[in-house]
Amino acid sequence: MPLEIVTVPCLTDNYAYLAHDPATDATAIIDAPEAAPILQALTTRGWKATHILLTHHHDDHIAGVPALVAATGAKVVGAAADAHRLPPLDVELREGDTVKIGVSAGSVIEVPGHTLGHIAFYFPDSAAVFTADSLMALGCGRVFEGTRPQMWESLTKLAALPPETLVYSGHEYTASNARFALTIEPENAALQARAAAVAAAREEGRATVPARLEEELATNPFLRAASTPIRARLGLRDATDAEVFGEIRGRKDRF
Repeated sequence: MPLEIVTVPCLTDNYAYLAHDPATDATAIIDAPEAAPILQALTTRGWKATHILLTHHHDDHIAGVPALVAATGAKVVGAAADAHRLPPLDVELREGDTVKIGVSAGSVIEVPGHTLGHIAFYFPDSAAVFTADSLMALGCGRVFEGTRPQMWESLTKLAALPPETLVYSGHEYTASNARFALTIEPENAALQARAAAVAAAREEGRATVPARLEEELATNPFLRAASTPIRARLGLRDATDAEVFGEIRGRKDRF
């Protein structure tokens, strides 16, 4: 039975997620920007948090952890590599480790770049991957601690997941990402259509995440370094995919 996943808006543009296993009533919180809206979402559904899964150490993803632990007693789960700068961990994870929400098993994918210790959580039976600030809807996170080639390698791992996978990222940045994407691949008809749909959704106050990986592969410039039109537009026909990605990331940083 797949997880029941609920999006919880937090702060200005962050998202936390609740992932509930109906078979056992176990519920995980994925990232914790602030406690109040997450506790409200749990109360509304009558769910009790059993775990808090953390993707990386940035404050806008962990600030709510102490209050959530105090209120629920949930176990805190995160990357072993970042244990020194995450809230105290009950479970430390590495690439390939299994994490369970009730009977639903997920795998840990190390995706350094945005931060060195960033991880993602992939639950194949639910066709869901929680990527926070690595792969984002029509974008990717800024490379703060790693290198651009490192970030490209991380995105390549995520791009290899089944195309029907839903990508649950950490922010509502899609409208801005769409505007930038159109500067990289303005003649991409799928991107044009998606940008219009995103603009309409935001005008109506609707979230634009999660997004299907299949759609990301067709429209997200950060996954499309092999695209001939993109390479031609950037003047990088003979560059490696990592070099093309690096140029796109640099342009986004200046956008």
